[in-house]
Order: sequence, then C-alpha cells, then structure tokens
Amino acid sequence: MRARSARGYLAPGVPRVESRAARLRPRCDPRVLSVSRLRLGVIGAGAWGKNHVRTAAATPEAELAAVCDSDPKVRERVARQHPSAHVTGDPVELVECADAVIIASPAATHARFARQCIDAGKPCLVEKPFALSVRDAEGVARAAAERGVPVMAGHLLLFHPAVERLRALVQGGELGKVYYLYGLRVNLGQVRADENALWSFGPHDVSVALYLLGEVPTRVAAQGRSYLQPKVEDVVFLTMEFASGVLAHVQLSWLDPHKERKLTVVGAKKMAVFDDMEAREKLRIYDKGVDRPPEYGSYGESLAVREGDIFIPKIPNVEPLAAELAHFVRVARGTEPPRAGPEDGVRVVQVLDGASRSLAAGGAPVAL
Repeated sequence: MRARSARGYLAPGVPRVESRAARLRPRCDPRVLSVSRLRLGVIGAGAWGKNHVRTAAATPEAELAAVCDSDPKVRERVARQHPSAHVTGDPVELVECADAVIIASPAATHARFARQCIDAGKPCLVEKPFALSVRDAEGVARAAAERGVPVMAGHLLLFHPAVERLRALVQGGELGKVYYLYGLRVNLGQVRADENALWSFGPHDVSVALYLLGEVPTRVAAQGRSYLQPKVEDVVFLTMEFASGVLAHVQLSWLDPHKERKLTVVGAKKMAVFDDMEAREKLRIYDKGVDRPPEYGSYGESLAVREGDIFIPKIPNVEPLAAELAHFVRVARGTEPPRAGPEDGVRVVQVLDGASRSLAAGGAPVAL
C-alpha cells in the first residue's frame, strides 16, 4: 500500500523551530491534563509520518498535541499546518507532552523510541516494521508487559474493511479449507537505502497472512536480488509454510513497471481476490473450484471443474489509517485490547528475520 521514503529521524539535542506553536509551553506541561480528548504525539513527520499527523489532527476522540522531527524544514511545515500543536526536535520532550505516542520515524529507531514511551508509561503505536531484529522486538514486548503499558504494532491492513471481510470469510469457513494464498506488492519506487523490499513491503503481507489464517509459519524461504544498490534487495520472493498445510507466497519489489496491491486466497469451496488498487470493487469472491467427492477413485470419473458466480460484497468506505488511529485511542484509554499487539509485532519480525536468513543463504528454507 505504501513505500516509505527516507523520513526525518529524531535525535535529542536537535533545536526545535521557534514558531508560535513551539512557544505554546502550557499545552506541553505534563501537569496540564486533557479532560476529554487524548493528547497524541507523533514522532516522525516525513513521507509516511505526515499522514499520521494529518489523521491524528482529524481524530474526534483525540487532539494532535505535539509533533517531533529532526528535519527543520519538516518542523516548519508542521508548525504552519498545525499551529496549535507543539513542534520539537526532541523526542523526550514530545513524550512529556503527549498522553500517547505514534512512532513513525525510520525503522532503525522504532524499538528505541518505543522503549522510551514504555519507560514513561505512555501507550504507543509503533509503525511497521515493529523492530529490525527479533531481540529488539521481544525487548519492546517484554517491557510493555512488565510495565503494563499498551503497545500496538502498526499493521495497517488489519484495519482495511476488505481485509476484515476477507478474514470473516476465511475464519467462517465460507471459502472452505484454505489451500494457498499469494500476494503481489510491487511498484516503481520509492527506492530505499535503509531497508530492502522485504522489510519495507513485507510487514503488510506477512501480517495479513497471519491475521487471516490465525497461525504462524513453521518454515520460510526467500530469494531476492540487489540491482540498484549493493546488498539492498530490490525484489524479493517470499514463501511461508504453515502447519495446517497452507502455502503462502509474496512477491515484493520497488523495481516493477506496474503498481499492484493484490492478494488471492484459494479455498476448497471458493476463492477470493483482494485488489487494493481497485477504486470500488476491492474484494471479489469466486464460486469456483474443483469438486472432489470423498469416494474419489480416478481422475477421469471424479474430478469436475465448477464455474459459479462472482460475488462483489459492498465494502465500507473507511480509511484504514483513520480506523487504526481511532482504535489506538481506545487501546490507550484501556477500553479495547489491541488488534495488533506487541506479540503480533514480534511474530511478524520473526518471519522477516527468518526470511532474511534465507536470503543470505541463497534461498535455503529456515525453520521458525
């Protein structure tokens, strides 16, 4: 759904913009508590973080209290667009200003900033990838559990209405036993230098596969190639094997002539296709399959191809990011458990880590 370009990262000691917003000290005073709306802070307002800033400002149950970014130009832009928000280059200062924090800074900083939020007792939503190592991801999850601080993994597609409907179909058995699924997430650019296509795009499809199936892979394998930059794979083919027998395959690339965001799920009864590039008909259910009776004897007399109707369900026109942030507000207030908690973030990082080891080994399968 998105490829994040290099975003301004945050570092203590970076001078903040001296704007009207930056001088609103009373709003940032930790002794000033919000009576009804949750004060949200956003760390990282770059290519993707700016969408969090926009959405946080428009969330009815919350207010955009503070934004932190290391880039002075980004801070100037945010101060102009959101003059009531406190704008700073210091993440520690932001954490003090907010009741809950959205971490949309570069991936290498996610675990560190999450730990800072947890240590301060502030709920946080950590953008994908949750961390860049299993050790860091488990450290965040462990700290959150020990301190009792709500933490969400930013698995955005779990809040897509079409994915929610698809999960209901899978879990409800309407598709029958799931045989396999495959995803396609490709486009031309944005080319990244700090993470490869696996870590940039992979969290989307891995998190959706785990969400739909309700299980984690037992083995993964990945092959990829670096064409534009040394040791940064531009294209990755990821395969996941599950204990239930389901096979999942995903193609990931920012070096492709097409922009595709598609997932196909093949079941014993029906098949479904989620195409996020479709303007309206994002989910299609195909009443197609091959009928195989229990008394199957030979191919010629028992297998029959079935061609049925195509059903296009009405999907609510809800922005996934808005749904995710509204849910995060309720999670931060303690009224709902997180749909994607820290343990889900750990599971996705474990898959990506295993796939990275497979990449390094030339595609050899890695047991999880």
